[in-house]
Amino acid sequence: MDRGKKEIFVDDMKGRLAKARATFLVNYQGIDVETLNSLRKELRKVNTEFQVVKNRLLKLASRDTQTACIQEHFVGPCAIAVTYDDVVGPAKVLVEQDRKLERLKLKVGQIGGRAIGAEEIKRLAELPSREVLLGQVLGAMQGVPTSLVRVLNGVILKLLYAMKSIEAQKNEAGNP
Repeated sequence: MDRGKKEIFVDDMKGRLAKARATFLVNYQGIDVETLNSLRKELRKVNTEFQVVKNRLLKLASRDTQTACIQEHFVGPCAIAVTYDDVVGPAKVLVEQDRKLERLKLKVGQIGGRAIGAEEIKRLAELPSREVLLGQVLGAMQGVPTSLVRVLNGVILKLLYAMKSIEAQKNEAGNP
């Protein structure tokens, strides 16, 4: 690439890194192009970009972004996965591929400007997805009003039963 194209690339990458919620760095050395393309396809399913970038250009692009916290790991053949939404989905895909492919190795990642190691990425992958967590929160939020309605309904029913009992006693006593 000539200098002008590199500057355009760095500006574009800087914009993407500035918008990213999380980035993951992997070592791809020894992986064929077909396998990398299938990894890209899997990551696209979870709205994540995957790109092989020269370390020097990545260092320039990551300046003044949250990804700057992992700059010291931009050594050797690196590829970066950038996600703008859910951070659990890409972590699951990368951990699964790390187990499946011998040569793909998770190096490091960052979430919200905090660096996380490969072990933390693996723990992150064990979490339920964002949609599942939102469903659980919604279920818990709906449980409270439902329980309140049941309790209030129980009080009203007990009052109704007490009134029916009094009515039955009066009818038996002959006082209609």
